Amino acid sequence: MLFCVFLRRADLRGNSRRPHFVQGAFTLVELLVVIAIIGTLIALLLPAVQSTREAARRLQCANNLRQLGLAMHNYHEARGCFPPSYASRVGGGGIHGTPDPITRDAGPGWAWGAILLPYLEQETLDGLFDYDLPCWHADNQSVVRTHVALFACPSAVGSDTPVEVVDQGGSRVLATFARSCYAVSAGREGPWAFTLDDYAGFADGPFYRNSSVRIRDIRDGTSTTVFIGEHHPVLSDKTWVGVVPGGWVHPKPDYDFSPAETAATLVNVHSGPCRVEDPPVIHPPNSPLYAVCQMFSQHPGGCNVMLGDGSTRFASEFVHLPTWAALSSINGGEIVEYDWYEQ
Repeated sequence: MLFCVFLRRADLRGNSRRPHFVQGAFTLVELLVVIAIIGTLIALLLPAVQSTREAARRLQCANNLRQLGLAMHNYHEARGCFPPSYASRVGGGGIHGTPDPITRDAGPGWAWGAILLPYLEQETLDGLFDYDLPCWHADNQSVVRTHVALFACPSAVGSDTPVEVVDQGGSRVLATFARSCYAVSAGREGPWAFTLDDYAGFADGPFYRNSSVRIRDIRDGTSTTVFIGEHHPVLSDKTWVGVVPGGWVHPKPDYDFSPAETAATLVNVHSGPCRVEDPPVIHPPNSPLYAVCQMFSQHPGGCNVMLGDGSTRFASEFVHLPTWAALSSINGGEIVEYDWYEQ
């Protein structure tokens, strides 16, 4: 009996020493304050993250252009000249077709990107092409749609989608090609606006139909001559494969106030001004004129370009317009400041 009483007293003493816990909780006001603080921190951090990601994408894009520039120079070393923007048999004939009455384009149409494949470590893909046939021939259609990452800018929306080459009305598909986010410069002039069999002596840039420009032809200096620049799919389609006679390049719906251009602008861009324009118009990168024959990117503030010496620069959309035109020609005689891209 005494033992039981002792245990009961011990239990009471033990219970009396146990702490009493009260479960806490956030009030609604406290919870809203925490959410507001987290939201503010995310809002402050997100632009920095996005900016860092864009910087990485822009750097990768510039690296793509460096690789293309190296391939250009390896081609020049092997062939004695740079590749044409695209190849066309003068007068056409046979499998190469009748020349387009407006542009005089004919087959085979193969463009600079396809021509450079062996110099881009793409020998396997290059071996699948039949260059004796036009680029739009049915026997080539399974391989000309092959996506090549080097021709895609990581900032461009839709860079891995194919290009449907259409006619002037935009309703008939003439061929389907792989896409490119890069195009070569024809100079200030847009020679595709003229009905000529030979653009030599008319075009003033490094790349045009059947061009064979050599380093010694670039009298303005390779370090101040633009070779390649960006053109993203949000404005219009570009390809590295080739040009189809009778094809046209149409602006995307958001820019359909701009005119369509002939097939050469599948692979070519130019700066302007053209000799027939009155008043003369110069198209800097990301120009609000939104021409399908200009350089255009989704990088904020401008676009990457590759110069004739193989180096890359970021060309501001606010670049001095006469300077931009001077950078596009190969022998205009202009003097360009070395730090033009810092403007």
